[in-house]
Amino acid sequence: QVQLVESGGGLVQAGGSLRLSCAASGRTFSSYTMAWFRQAPGKERDFVASISTSDITYYTDSAKGRFTISRDNAKNSVSLQMNSLKPEDTAVYYCAARPWGLGYWRPSNVHYWGQGTQVTVSS
Repeated sequence: QVQLVESGGGLVQAGGSLRLSCAASGRTFSSYTMAWFRQAPGKERDFVASISTSDITYYTDSAKGRFTISRDNAKNSVSLQMNSLKPEDTAVYYCAARPWGLGYWRPSNVHYWGQGTQVTVSS
């Protein structure tokens, strides 16, 4: 069992930065692959970035070059540094966890979700 708690959301102007953090409970955190998803009002929950147990990272095209995902197994945490934010990045951001080896990230193959944190980017 893994419990995830996000923090770090807020209101920022376009071009600004935010750092989201996700604190995980459980002694098996290092064995889970981690990801961030986001969901804008009226839209589906979409993959943003992931990091494997061996620190291999993947990003959706819109996040490449602007967002950086990282993890600290000693602190049971994963972070998402978001730079050059755009109004279209406005969404609720969710931390996600699942075991290794499940292929592409989809909401249906996430085992654990955080409660979400709101990110609002004003123009």
